[in-house]
Amino acid sequence: MAHVIDKNSSRKNRGKDKGLSVFERYLTIWVVLCIVGGIVLGKLAPGVATYLDGLAIYVNKAPVVSIPIAVCLFFMMYPIMVKIDFAEVLKAGKSIRPVGLTLFVNWAIKPFTMYAISLLFLGTLFHGFIGPDAVDQVKMPFGLDLPVGATYGAGTVIQVEGLKMLEVPLWRSYLAGCILLGIAPCTAMVLVWGYLAKGNDGHTLVMVAINSLTMLFLYGPLGGFLLGVGRLPVPWQALLLSIAIYVALPLVAGYLSRKWIIGVKGDVWFKEKFLHFLTPVTIIALLTTLVLLFSFKGDVIVSNPLTILWIAIPLFIQTNLIFWLAYGLSKALKLQYRDAAPSAMIGASNHFEVAIATSTMLFGLSSGAALATVVGVLIEVPVMLMLVRICLRTQKWFGAVQSENC
Repeated sequence: MAHVIDKNSSRKNRGKDKGLSVFERYLTIWVVLCIVGGIVLGKLAPGVATYLDGLAIYVNKAPVVSIPIAVCLFFMMYPIMVKIDFAEVLKAGKSIRPVGLTLFVNWAIKPFTMYAISLLFLGTLFHGFIGPDAVDQVKMPFGLDLPVGATYGAGTVIQVEGLKMLEVPLWRSYLAGCILLGIAPCTAMVLVWGYLAKGNDGHTLVMVAINSLTMLFLYGPLGGFLLGVGRLPVPWQALLLSIAIYVALPLVAGYLSRKWIIGVKGDVWFKEKFLHFLTPVTIIALLTTLVLLFSFKGDVIVSNPLTILWIAIPLFIQTNLIFWLAYGLSKALKLQYRDAAPSAMIGASNHFEVAIATSTMLFGLSSGAALATVVGVLIEVPVMLMLVRICLRTQKWFGAVQSENC
C-alpha cells in the first residue's frame, strides 16, 4: 500500500503525536459544554447570535452564506486538507480492493441506508414524540421566488420579518440534517480512529484524499436527489456553492500552501511544527460553530430535551450498520486486518464539518437540519471509540496481524 506520509517519519512519530489530543479525547464533553454555552448565550443575549447570523452574503435580499460560519468552517476544513499529499492518490490503484470497498460503501450504500433509517425513526416511530404538528422555518432555496402561501415539496412559503421562508414539518428538517451527514464520508477524525485501531495509515490517508476529491462531484447530486425524495427543498445552486466554499476552497488552499511551505521550510518542519500548530484549530473552530448553532436552538432543546435522543438513535444505528457491513465485506474480500479496520471506520464515521456547513447554508443556522448535524458530532467520539475497541478485539478474524503498517 502506498504511503501518503514518509514511512520512517510515520514509525518515529507513531504513538507520540497521532493519538487523541485533549481536544479529541474529550470532544463529547466540549460539545456538551458548547451546547450549554450556546443555550445560555441565546437566553441572555439573543441579539448577539442574531447579529452574527445576519453577517451574510445576500443574493436578492436573501442570506446565502453566513460569513461567521464560513470563516469557522474554513478553519475546520483547512487543517484536514493541508495534511493530504494528493500525489499519492495516483498510487491507490495498487490496492484496488480496499479502495473499491470504501468507495462502494461510502457512496452506493451509506447515503441510502441513512435516508431509510432516518425516515423510519423520525417519520414513523418517533413522529409522535417529535410532534405531528411541529414545524420548522428554513431558508427558501437559492434562486427560488414563490409567492407567500405557495407550496414547495412538503413546505409552505411564509413571510418572517420581511423575508420569505419555507415552513416544513420539523421531523423532515431533522431528516434533511441526517441526509447531509449520510452523504459526507469522514476525512478528519478517521485518521485518529484508524491509528487507534492499528490500521494501515497509508490506506487511511489515501482514502481521505480520494473522499475529498469524490465529494466535489457526488455530494451535491446525491444530496439534491435524496432531499427531493424526502419532499424537502432542493437548492441545487446552494448545494454547489456550499461544495465550492466548504470543500473546494480549503482543498485548493491546503494544496497550494502545503506545496509552498514544504518548498520554503522543508518537509520535517511542515510535519513537526506546522501541523502540530494546526492540531487544535479544527476542534476550536467546530466548537465556536456549535455555540452559534445552539444559541438559536436553545428553546427547542429546553422545551423538548429528548429531541437529541430522537435524532441520535437512528444515527447510532446507521453508524453500526455501516461499520459491520464494511467490516464483513472486508472479511469476505480476504483483506488484511490493517486494511479492513480503516475501511470500516471511514464508512462508519461522518464528515460532520461539511454537513454542518451545508445545513446552515441551505436551511439556516436555526434550522432543525443544522441541529441534526450537530447531534452527529455529539455521538461521534463515544461511538467510534466503541468501534475501535471492537476492531482491536476481533483482529484474529483476519488471520495473522502485522504489527507494522505496510
